[in-house]
Amino acid sequence: MSAEAVRAEIAALQAKSPLWQFRANCLYYCRFVHAHHGGEDHLLFPLMRRTNPELGGVMDRLEADHRQIAVHLDEIEGVADALSSADTTSTRQRMVAALHGLAHHLLAHLTHEEESIGPTLRTWTRWP
Repeated sequence: MSAEAVRAEIAALQAKSPLWQFRANCLYYCRFVHAHHGGEDHLLFPLMRRTNPELGGVMDRLEADHRQIAVHLDEIEGVADALSSADTTSTRQRMVAALHGLAHHLLAHLTHEEESIGPTLRTWTRWP
């Protein structure tokens, strides 16, 4: 493939367009949050249950929050993919609605998480 053809292929990606950057950043963020919550569910929360059994109900709620947030993240990923082929007003409105839903649930989750498990975490001087 010639250098000219490679340049043309790269230009076709439109990697500098705001929509492409938005999509890439959205997908990166969604995957990061999925991975972070997976780590909490499989590593942190079981330790929290063992070191402070009174937090069992809190852990149940935080895990349920993670499942609900995952639904929002999956919706955002799906709409971000749709933007690639259908950059319409309707698709953009779906993205805005999905982002609002995520913001509402994620911010409430983070506040609850910090308030409920922060005190226990601050007592740890090392990983149990």
